[in-house]
Amino acid sequence: MSAGGSGGSAGEAIPQNKLIVFGVVGGLVAVYLSYFLVSIAGSAFAFIGALGAICAIVWGCSAVRRVASYGLGTGVPSIGMLALGMGVVATMFGLAVGGIAGPVISLITAAIIGLVIGVLANKVLGMGIPIMEKSMTEIASAGSLAILGLSVTMTGTFMFDEVLTYVVATGYIAVIYITAGLAILHPFNANLGSDETQDRTLVTGFEKGAIAMLIAGIVAAVSNGAASTPTILIGLFIWYTAFTKYRELVARDAYDVVGTGLLPTEEELE
Repeated sequence: MSAGGSGGSAGEAIPQNKLIVFGVVGGLVAVYLSYFLVSIAGSAFAFIGALGAICAIVWGCSAVRRVASYGLGTGVPSIGMLALGMGVVATMFGLAVGGIAGPVISLITAAIIGLVIGVLANKVLGMGIPIMEKSMTEIASAGSLAILGLSVTMTGTFMFDEVLTYVVATGYIAVIYITAGLAILHPFNANLGSDETQDRTLVTGFEKGAIAMLIAGIVAAVSNGAASTPTILIGLFIWYTAFTKYRELVARDAYDVVGTGLLPTEEELE
């Protein structure tokens, strides 16, 4: 397991508890709002589910940042993908048994599974990270909400039969798993180093979440046509805004930003 991170708790301008509220409330409200608005006003409002997925993704990437700062590198994505895999299982279970309460049951189930993974990592594997249990609970929960939000955008509903038919059976669940997983796990690795800052990492989370939203919009063109255009346009706007902010933060934190030109030729080196 490669080293990476500061070997201690990460500095936070925004407390993690606030990000938990942002992810849980934003994710659940968006999923339910999307579902009811689609039922009342039409499938174009399914894009709201993807906004909830972005809320969950930002929360999840913050949880990754906190646990990774204790010195983990490649190990965090490995454990994180396991937690997200369990998030898929938890989501399907919650939707299958929960009906209208499916998203809440999915979230609770994912939290329980994430907690078990965290306990196994600390107590059985002996990783000894103080916040491992809490962080794995958060990563699995955020992954479940991201999966829910993107699924609602693709289908206009979170009812199990529709999700099973239009997301799982078609193979789009793999697209959701990969895009949501990368969006949650990549931001800290993208900013890894002694100069890593919370705001730059979280902005990267917004930017990657917007890419996931764009991909969901492309899929919606086939599965839920009316939602495709607003999802793609809003996703592009969020991506451009977040990427522009990311460039500003990179310039702020870099020692210097220069144009290096082309690499020297062999003759020039001699």
